[in-house]
Amino acid sequence: MHKLASVLIVIGAALAGSIATQAHAQATRTWVSGVGDDANPCSRTAPCKTFAGAISKTIVSGEINCLDPGGFGAVTITKTITISCEGVIAGIVASGTNAIVVNAPGGVVVLHGLDIDGTGTGLAGINIIAASAVQVHKSSIRNFNAGNNNGWGITAAPTAATRIDVTDSIISNNGSASTGGGIRIRPTGTGTVTGAISQVKVLNNAGSGVVADGSAATGPQMTLAVRDSAVIGNVVTGMLSNTGPANTLVRVVIDRTTVTGSATGVVSTGNGDVTIGFSHVTGNSTGVRFTAPATLRTYQTNQMRGNIVDNGRFSDIIPLE
Repeated sequence: MHKLASVLIVIGAALAGSIATQAHAQATRTWVSGVGDDANPCSRTAPCKTFAGAISKTIVSGEINCLDPGGFGAVTITKTITISCEGVIAGIVASGTNAIVVNAPGGVVVLHGLDIDGTGTGLAGINIIAASAVQVHKSSIRNFNAGNNNGWGITAAPTAATRIDVTDSIISNNGSASTGGGIRIRPTGTGTVTGAISQVKVLNNAGSGVVADGSAATGPQMTLAVRDSAVIGNVVTGMLSNTGPANTLVRVVIDRTTVTGSATGVVSTGNGDVTIGFSHVTGNSTGVRFTAPATLRTYQTNQMRGNIVDNGRFSDIIPLE
């Protein structure tokens, strides 16, 4: 009897230890440091070295924070999670690849305070494949210059309904040889996107600044709002609403935004519907170009100066001062 009791005590202790180990295998909040080690538990006193090392030790809906400046490496995100590192240099250098891949069907991903550099050969700063929502705040994404239309600061091609918000960020010097660019939203199949770009600077990208492309989608509509932003010096197009006549309706609202320094400032083709208000479209070779059945709607006063306009109806649609 005493032997049986001893055996049961040993088994119970082993099970308790196993449960405790599993319970502590992942944490609600984990930490990375420039001098960390991915063999650590990613606690504040024993941080990990990389985001990839920390993400496996962070529970669903958990958060990864940065203790101090560092280069924290490329990462693939497959679950709801927040990476928040405002106040330190939270670097990701991605040569010849994507810096962040979001492939989290149904998940909500928040990326805050990141410094992302493609070093001239990177594919995309953030590549969104699947998620319920992706939020990018106070981040810098630059130098993703891979050729063949692969060099993008942010690119999204979801196959389901997705919300994408980019705020208070700088997307610059991406694309190569008139392809690629700043931000491309291009859902596929039945995918659809509702997006907001606010207080964002989209600067000096080789192809287009902001692209809302419904040509690969069969859903009813995608919507993108761009407000309080600057789309400057993008070589080919500042903002493009692009789709075939029978494809997804693409609605783009441009509000309190400056578009300048491109071959064409604002373009709407196919089943595109662009609304502009309180905005400046200046200093482009062509200010606005749209091709029926695409539409261009306006409200309040817009400034249109210093462009060569190739659509004769533009002066009838947007009041000039």
